[in-house]
Amino acid sequence: MKSSLEQLEDLIADLEAKLNLAPGADPVVLAEKKPQQQPKQQKKKEKKQAAKQNEGKAKGGAAAQVDPNLPDICKLEFKVGVITKAWVHPDADKLYCEEIDCGEEQPRQIASGLRAHYSLDEMQGQRLLVVSNLKAKNLVGFKSFGMVLCAAETNEDGTEKVEFVEPPADAPLGEVVTFEGLPPPAPFTASQVEKRKLFAACMAGMKTNDKCEGTFDGAVFMTTAGPCKAKSIKGGVMR
Repeated sequence: MKSSLEQLEDLIADLEAKLNLAPGADPVVLAEKKPQQQPKQQKKKEKKQAAKQNEGKAKGGAAAQVDPNLPDICKLEFKVGVITKAWVHPDADKLYCEEIDCGEEQPRQIASGLRAHYSLDEMQGQRLLVVSNLKAKNLVGFKSFGMVLCAAETNEDGTEKVEFVEPPADAPLGEVVTFEGLPPPAPFTASQVEKRKLFAACMAGMKTNDKCEGTFDGAVFMTTAGPCKAKSIKGGVMR
């Protein structure tokens, strides 16, 4: 009859055969060695997950993180800018073409239907607000990258009065406007703004108040230097 030690040795040998281990090999050590390949697989998995997350961020932009209850106005982006160059559109009677410094690497080219309301000299150096997350549009052959924000009212004779909604003189170029009492803006991508018709959805709420300040449902358009205002239009629509 085999001793207890011999029985144990037989059991070990039987296990080694079943596990395909070399005689005398330490199964604990081997078990520790096997997972050395796991980190590579885990890294690949993590890279794939990170790529998917980054892809989602790229597609969704800021809107991917945004509060679903965020007011539509906070999904638009209004930047402080100044017209550095303006000229008459060669093929459109009502349009000016402008280059506007919004604190970006390059000035924005924008076309505006303001020839009935401002002279070319008045356009030069004008400070204003630019709606900067709109899709570029071809306006009579001129590609416009955004739009300028104005207030308007109807005169007694049926004509229209239009004025820029202007930021304070000390507001830095490129500053993004906030809205008094509302959450910080989380601008959507230009594609999302167009798809959801966000600017059109906000137009009914955008008006100047009795101080000529630009507002959305009463929330004043603000910069770090103060509110944005039209020169004289009170209770006018903004567009």
